[in-house]
Amino acid sequence: MAKRYPLLAGAILIACAAGVSAQQQKGDVRTAKPINQSDLPAQLRPEAKIVKNYVPPKTAWGDPQIAGAYTNSDESGIPFERPAEFDGKKQADVSPEQLAKIVKQRQEQTVARTPGLSEFPGATSPLHWFENYRAENSRAWLVTDDTDGKVPPTLPEAEARNAERQRLRRARGPADSAEDRSLYDRCITRGIPGSMMPAIYGNSYQILQGPGYVAIKYEMVNETRVIPLAPMNTAPHVSAKIREYLGDARGHFEGNTLVVETTNFTDKTAYRGSSENLKLIEHFKPIGPNTVEWSVTFDDPHTWAKPWTFAMDLTKVPDSQGPFEYACNEGNYGMHNMLTAARAEEAEIKAAAAKGIVKAPSAQDPDEGEK
Repeated sequence: MAKRYPLLAGAILIACAAGVSAQQQKGDVRTAKPINQSDLPAQLRPEAKIVKNYVPPKTAWGDPQIAGAYTNSDESGIPFERPAEFDGKKQADVSPEQLAKIVKQRQEQTVARTPGLSEFPGATSPLHWFENYRAENSRAWLVTDDTDGKVPPTLPEAEARNAERQRLRRARGPADSAEDRSLYDRCITRGIPGSMMPAIYGNSYQILQGPGYVAIKYEMVNETRVIPLAPMNTAPHVSAKIREYLGDARGHFEGNTLVVETTNFTDKTAYRGSSENLKLIEHFKPIGPNTVEWSVTFDDPHTWAKPWTFAMDLTKVPDSQGPFEYACNEGNYGMHNMLTAARAEEAEIKAAAAKGIVKAPSAQDPDEGEK
């Protein structure tokens, strides 16, 4: 489906369309030419430097300073789990030379997958839509060595639970109403950690700090988490009866690292089949003046036999490159179009049945927007 882009991108598209229309009226029609890797402009983000034993500056009230605008576009294209070609290896076994070669291959593949990528106005894949075309990956895969680079197998309890979810969902069509679509399609949430996973666009975040609080603003779906800070185990979570899309977060600093524990999730925002009993533990560790390593640990004994973790880097960028306005509902033509198309298909099936023709509905995945 067509996703929502910032209003700035919409304005650019309107201007481009007007220019193309004028050219067509003059008979001067140009064709978008696929872009070459060498044609890509340099990224605006600074180099993600890692400094050994880096110590960040302090805020006026004494907390480690991690505030700022960040992106993880450079982590786009990294396999979630360890690829088969690295079986038996750990992250540290991948040399800088090997990683550089892999990253170059991934960059070339990103361009190859988008043959219409072009700076020419009116291109099917305008360059300004993409934030991931020159991703300088920090690692070979995301899941850490704690579980051998793999997500642990799903427990039978979780498999049964997820099968029941699918059974209940199949009782309705994939687009009988807006509520049959994903929360992402409906402009409600991309969930945690989904809202901070790199995509082709929307990979900007803003970390804000104040005495006793940290807030994280996500460009995707325009969400903000407000995280109270308190010494570990001194600020209890809300009642277990209260369930939230983004869970209930509590944070504290361990040295220079911000640790955030989130519980009280709803099963409506299950990540990789997790249950509402999931405890999510995030570490935001400054490892350089422009770099914070973000690691996420999943602890859910109702889904996996043991906890597992993935990690990636966030790179600080100028505030001007922070989150854009994410005008989701205002530009969510995809939802209207999906529901309209579903009603049209139903009418076609009914008309065919009247003629004795059996017409099967097209296959749709209501969770497509979350993948």
